Amino acid sequence: MVSNTENTFSEVKLSKSKLDSLGITNAQFLSAASKRALDWPEVGNQWFVEFEEVKPLMGDLAYEEGVCRRDPSAVIKHNNTYYVWYSKSLGATQGFAGNIEKDKVFSWDRCDIWYATSKDGWTWKEEGVAISRGEKGSFDDRSVFTAEIMQYEGKYYLSYQTVKSPYTVRVKNQVGLAWSDSPNGPWQKLPEPILSPADNGIWLGEEDNRFKVEKKGDFDSHKVHDPCILPYKGKFYLYYKGEQMGEEINFGGRQIRHGVAIADNPLGPYEKSVYNPISNSGHEICVWPYDDGIASLITTDGPEKNTIQWSPDGINFEIVASIQNPPHAIGLNRSADAENNPTEILRWGLTHIYNNDDYQSIHRFSSYNKTSHTAIGEKGA
Repeated sequence: MVSNTENTFSEVKLSKSKLDSLGITNAQFLSAASKRALDWPEVGNQWFVEFEEVKPLMGDLAYEEGVCRRDPSAVIKHNNTYYVWYSKSLGATQGFAGNIEKDKVFSWDRCDIWYATSKDGWTWKEEGVAISRGEKGSFDDRSVFTAEIMQYEGKYYLSYQTVKSPYTVRVKNQVGLAWSDSPNGPWQKLPEPILSPADNGIWLGEEDNRFKVEKKGDFDSHKVHDPCILPYKGKFYLYYKGEQMGEEINFGGRQIRHGVAIADNPLGPYEKSVYNPISNSGHEICVWPYDDGIASLITTDGPEKNTIQWSPDGINFEIVASIQNPPHAIGLNRSADAENNPTEILRWGLTHIYNNDDYQSIHRFSSYNKTSHTAIGEKGA
C-alpha cells in the first residue's frame, strides 16, 4: 500500500549530496519531515552557539533586596568605558488584585530608566536616572522601562516602553524616544510617542479583561514592547514586539510576534511596515546587523522560538540555527565586531534573572561557537 506521502523527483529540489547527508535512500517516498529537511537553506553551522550559565555582576548592579533592576539595554563603549541602561523600581509587586492607583502591578511598573558604567563589564557603578517618568497626564506618567540605546553620528538615542496611568489590564502602552549628545545626558524626551498599538481591535464588554474581544485586530493591537532602533541602509528600522488583543496560546507559548517600523530620521516619524508581522514567534527583541542583512534571536514563545534568524532586507527572516536555553532580555555588546562572525556579538552581554517573584537583577551571559560534535581525543571534520 502506498501512502499519501509518496512524492516524485519533480516535486522537490533534490541533489545526491543532500539526499545522502539526510540519509534518504528512496526519494520516491518522502515523509513530511523529509520534505521540510530538503527545503532547508544551505547555511552551515557557523550560526550555532551554546550559552553558558549566567553570572552575577559586581558593584552597584549586584543583587539588592528590595530593588528591581531588569531589562538591560545593549552595552556600548565610550572613552574606554562600558555603558548600560536598565529599568529600576522599588518594592514588591501586588498585581491587579489591589489598588492599582497605589500598588505596583508588575515588576516593570513604576520604573525609571537608570544607567551604569564599567571598565571591565563585570563591576558596575550606578550613575543615576537617565529617563524619568513624565508629568501626571502625560503618555509616560506611570512607568518608563525596557530601554534600548542607539549610537549614531555622535548622538545617542534611547527608545523605551511607556505606560500612562491607570495601569489596567487593558491599558495600551506606547514607545517613547529621547536623545542626547552624550551617553551621560542630559536627555531630551520627545513630547509624543514614536509608536503606538494598532487601533483596529474591539474589546468585548466593559470588564477589564484582555482575553474578551469582539475583534482582535492587528498583531500589535494591544501593546508595542521592547523597541530597538538600528540604522540600516540609509534608514532607521525600529524593531518591536507586538501583543494582540485577545492574545491566544499557540504551540505551547504566548501568541507573540515582532514587527518593524521605518523612518528616514532617527527621531521619526516611524511608519509600520505593510509586511508586519515579520516573525511567527519570539519575545524580547534582539537584533543585530550582519552581512548586509539583519539577524534576530527569537526566544521564549511560539513555534519558531529558540532560533536565530537572518534577513537580507531586514523584513523577510529565515531560520539559520536552532539553539538551547538562551538568556532572557538580552542586552547585546554593541562594541563587538559584529561582521567578524555572525554570532560574535553574542560572546558576552547582559541579561536579567528572577531572584524571586518580586525582584530581578542583572547578570552577565556568555556564549561560544560550537561547530562540531566530537568525543575526547577524537578529531573533527
